[in-house]
Amino acid sequence: ASAMEQEDAADTTLIYRIERPVYDEAYVRSQLLHRKENSSSLRKRLARQFRCSSEKAKATALSLLPILTWLPSYPVKQYLFSDVVSGLSTGVVQLPQGLAYAMLAAVPPVYGLYSSFYPVMLYTFFGTSRHISIGTFAVISLMIGGVAVREAPDSMFYMLPANGSNTSTAIVDVVARDARRVQVAVVLTTLVGIIQLVLGLLRFGFVAIYLTEPLVRGFTTAASIHVVVSQLKYLLGVKTQRFSGPLSVIYSIMAVLSDISSTNVTTLILGLVCLIFLYVIKDLNERFKKKLPIPIPGEIIVVIVSTGVSYGLSLSRDYKVDVVGSIPTGLLPPTLPKFSLLPRLATDSFAVAIVGFSMGISLSKIFALKHGYSVDGNQELIALGLCNFISSFFQTFAITCSMSRSLVQESTGGKTQIAGMLSSLVVLLVVVAIGFVFEPLPQTALAAIIMVNLLGMFKQFRDIPNLWRTSKIELAIWLIAFIASVLLGLDYGLLVAIAFAILTVIYRTQSPKTAVLGHVPGTGLYCDVDEYEGAVEYDGIKIFHSNFSIYFANSDLYVKALKEKTGVNPDHLQATRKALKKQKDKVNGNHSAPLKMWAKVSLSCHSEQGVTHEVLSHNPVVEELGNCQLEERHSSDLKEALFLEPLSSVHSIILDWTSICFIDSVGAKAIKQNADYIQSDSPWICFNLEGTLLSELEALQFFDIAVTPEMVFPTVHDAVLRCQYSHRPTTSANKTT
Repeated sequence: ASAMEQEDAADTTLIYRIERPVYDEAYVRSQLLHRKENSSSLRKRLARQFRCSSEKAKATALSLLPILTWLPSYPVKQYLFSDVVSGLSTGVVQLPQGLAYAMLAAVPPVYGLYSSFYPVMLYTFFGTSRHISIGTFAVISLMIGGVAVREAPDSMFYMLPANGSNTSTAIVDVVARDARRVQVAVVLTTLVGIIQLVLGLLRFGFVAIYLTEPLVRGFTTAASIHVVVSQLKYLLGVKTQRFSGPLSVIYSIMAVLSDISSTNVTTLILGLVCLIFLYVIKDLNERFKKKLPIPIPGEIIVVIVSTGVSYGLSLSRDYKVDVVGSIPTGLLPPTLPKFSLLPRLATDSFAVAIVGFSMGISLSKIFALKHGYSVDGNQELIALGLCNFISSFFQTFAITCSMSRSLVQESTGGKTQIAGMLSSLVVLLVVVAIGFVFEPLPQTALAAIIMVNLLGMFKQFRDIPNLWRTSKIELAIWLIAFIASVLLGLDYGLLVAIAFAILTVIYRTQSPKTAVLGHVPGTGLYCDVDEYEGAVEYDGIKIFHSNFSIYFANSDLYVKALKEKTGVNPDHLQATRKALKKQKDKVNGNHSAPLKMWAKVSLSCHSEQGVTHEVLSHNPVVEELGNCQLEERHSSDLKEALFLEPLSSVHSIILDWTSICFIDSVGAKAIKQNADYIQSDSPWICFNLEGTLLSELEALQFFDIAVTPEMVFPTVHDAVLRCQYSHRPTTSANKTT
C-alpha cells in the first residue's frame, strides 16, 4: 500500500525540466525576440485619439453621467421600497447633522441645510458610488470654520453699544460677522470645487494614494479632538472666543477653563442628557443592528424633543440658553462668490479638496467591494468638484461623504443614489416649509449630536497597538499626523504629515534590504544565504541582490553594500595594482632591455573582508618564493611579460536586479564606474535584470566596450552557468548541470 501511495504521489508531482543554451541579452534580442514596429505615424495616432464616433460619444456620456448606466435598468419592484426607506432614514439623520456641522463651519445653521440639499442632488447624477451619503462632514466643516474665523475674527466686528447703555464694553456685530464668514466659506468652496474638477479632468485620481491610511486615520482622529474641544463652550454654555491656527486646541481649552465659573447650568444639564441619550441609542443600534429593520433615529428624536422643551419652557428667554435662532424659509437665489478673497485661500482650499476626496474615495471603495461594483476615482473627483463648485453659487460650504450617514444609508437597505436624492428632499422640505420650527433648538443639543457622532473616530486610537506590532514606520506616520494636526491645526498638520510620509518613503529607499544569494541544491532557486540554511554559495561567485531601485538618493549606499557583501573593494584593488606596478617598474629598471623574465610576487594587503591579493605567474615552471620575493628566469624565445593579477576567492560577481524598478543616470554612473574598476582587477561582473530596465540602461548609454549586453542575462542561473564556464580551470569542481 505504501508503494502504491508513493507512486500516486510521484504521479501528482509536477516536474519542471528544461534543457537549453545559456542565454544572454545580446543573443535574446538578436535571435529570439524582435521588437514590433509601430507603423502608425503621430498624425494617425492623434487622428484616432480625437476621432468622434457614436460609440465614443456614448462612452463619454456614460462616463460623465454614471446615472445613465443604471437608471434605465432600475428594478423598481426590487429596489424602490428599500431606497425609499433608506432615503427617509438618512434624511432624518442628515437634517440635524446639517444644522450641527454649520456650527463647526462658523456659519449660521441654515447654510448647513443648503449644503445638505444641493450637493446631494448633484451627486446622484455625477457620482459612481451607490451607497455613500454626500453632505456635511465634521472634519471638512471644522477646516472651513478655521479658515472663516481666521479671515473674519470677532475683533474685526467690534462696535460700541447703542446710546443709553450703561456699559462701555464693545460688542460684536454678529450679523456682519456671519455675513463675512459666509462669504469666506462660499469662496473657499468654489475654489475647492475648481481644484477637484481640474484634478479629475487631468486624471489625477491617483493623488489619494499619497494619503496613506495611517495618515488619514491619524489626521481624522486629531480632527475629532479639534471638534470636541470646539463644542465644549456650547455644551457648557460659556461665551469664549473661537481660535484657529497653531495651538488653537490649547488656547480653546484654556479659554473654556478660565471662564468655566460662568457655566450655564441649564445648558449643561440639557446637553448631558442629550449626550447620554444619544450614546445609549447608538449603542443599541450597534448591538441590535441585525434585528432592527431601521436604526433608531436618535438624532431626530433629540432635535424634536429638545426643540419642544426649549419652546415650552422658554429656555432662551428665561434661562439664557443659546438656541439656533432665525432660520429663513425658502432657498436663496444664486449669487457670484466674492472672488477677491481667492488668493488668500489657495492653500486652505487645496487641503480641503484633497482631504474631502480622500474621505469620499476610501468609503466608496469599501462599499463598492462589498456590493460587487466599481468606482472611478477620476469621476469621483469630477463629481465632488461639480457638487462643490455649482452648489457654492447657492451659498453652500464644502462637502464630502459622511461615515455615519453612509452606514445608515447602506444598513437600511439603500441600493442606489435614489436613496440619497430622497434624503435631500427631506432636507428641502424643512428648508422651504418648516424650518422655523427648529429656531428654538438649543445649541447644546447640536453639540451633543456632534460629539456622539465622533465616537467612531475616537476608536481609531486602537490603531496604535496594532501598528506597533505590524509596522513601526506606519505607526510613526499615524502619530506624527495626529500630534501635528492637534498642535499646529488641521491645515499645517496635514502638510507636516504628508511631508513626513514622503520622508519615510525616502528612508525606505535609502535602507534597502541587500543579500548575497546562494543556490538551493537541485532546484535552480536562489535565496539569501544568511536567512536560509539550505542556500549554498558557489565557489568564486558572489550573487548580490537588492530589493529597491538605484537612483541618486541611494546609489552610494548600494555601492557600499555591494563592497561589504561581496568582499571585493575596487579601492583596495586599485591600491594593490599601483603597488605591484611600482614593483614591476623597479624590476625593469634593474635589468637591461633584452632581459626577459617571468615573475611571481605574493603580496598580502588590505586583508579586510577576507580578500588576499597576489601577483601570479602564468609560467608553470616558476617556483613560488616568499612574500615580496622575486625569482627571475631568462628565456630567449619568450617575450617580456609581467602578469599582475589579484588573487581572490571571488572570480565573478552577479548583480541580481530583477526587483529593481528603475535606475537613473546617477545610479547607472556609480554602478558602471565600480564595475569598470572591479573588472580591471580580475572579478568578472554580470547582471540579471528585466527587459524594461535593460531599455533604461540603453537610454542612459550604460553599455560600452567594457560593459556589454553579453554580460546581461535573463535569469540568475544563466549568469551562474556562464561564470562557471568562463572560469573552468578554477571552478571545475563546481560545474552545474
